Amino acid sequence: MLFTKKITMCWLLALICMSLPVSAKTPTEVFWEDLVPEGFNELAPTPLMNHENTMAQLQPNAPVVEAYNGKYVKIPGFVVPLEGTDELTTEFLLVPYFGACIHVPPPASNQIVHVTFENGVAIDDLYDAVWVTGTLSTEGWQGDIASVGYRLKGAAVAPY
Repeated sequence: MLFTKKITMCWLLALICMSLPVSAKTPTEVFWEDLVPEGFNELAPTPLMNHENTMAQLQPNAPVVEAYNGKYVKIPGFVVPLEGTDELTTEFLLVPYFGACIHVPPPASNQIVHVTFENGVAIDDLYDAVWVTGTLSTEGWQGDIASVGYRLKGAAVAPY
């Protein structure tokens, strides 16, 4: 009887241990409104010209949601490529709507994610929304195009 209990406990422990890595690899779906702290009022994008005659980012230092720091997430959005080749993109901005940072002023910094893929990832069509999966950081990033509130170390890109 004692032997049977030990075997049952070992079997249950093994099942629990095997299921932990699977659940740790399931990303949390995060949407753009989730990245805005409660009570923060995001301004609607309107074309503002700065002294260089370019469109300025309205809220370059918007607050972030610290609860997402270090979380494995999946976020939908549009790609604004920064680095890579014709076949593989290694660095891009993920934005909530098409044309952000290119045709219209950048959104608030907490509405932009700087994404990196160590070996690059194929982006088929910049006009299509994608899901980007990876580990999110609340460490900001500054580029020529915009100030960014979040960084993401990419693991996968899939059609939205």
